[in-house]
Amino acid sequence: MRSSSMQSSLPNRWVLAITAFLMQLALGSVYAWSVFLKPVGTVYHVSRLQANLTFSIVLLALGVTAGFGGYLNNRFGPRVIATLGGILYGLGVILAAFAAPNIFILYLTFGIIGGIGIGLGYIVALAMLIKWFPDRRGFITGLAVAGFGAGALITSP
Repeated sequence: MRSSSMQSSLPNRWVLAITAFLMQLALGSVYAWSVFLKPVGTVYHVSRLQANLTFSIVLLALGVTAGFGGYLNNRFGPRVIATLGGILYGLGVILAAFAAPNIFILYLTFGIIGGIGIGLGYIVALAMLIKWFPDRRGFITGLAVAGFGAGALITSP
């Protein structure tokens, strides 16, 4: 698999790497959640614990979805699953704007729907990069995960 013929058949792999990094950057914005804790508590009239439960639900949905996201990626392809992930994350964020004053609607929209979208996008990007960079698996995985972490840095005030 690490032959030069395989590497030459992958002319656009760096374009894919940049795209995956940008996708991870957008998905990583979820880690800016702490910025929203106080406003969520105020708008929804809930405790800090109840407001932070939203983020816990996102992470749970992300983890569970990533668990079967690899299977979906193999079955339907990365383009379909990444698009679905982006749509679900965007839908979760948009619907969350209409959730107030019901915190449970926020849990459903941003927590579950958004978390599923993040999980799909996260795992697809990593799986795709590992496939397209068999000669640099560690580097390319680190680059993608760095994009996820940098998302919070960029989206936080």
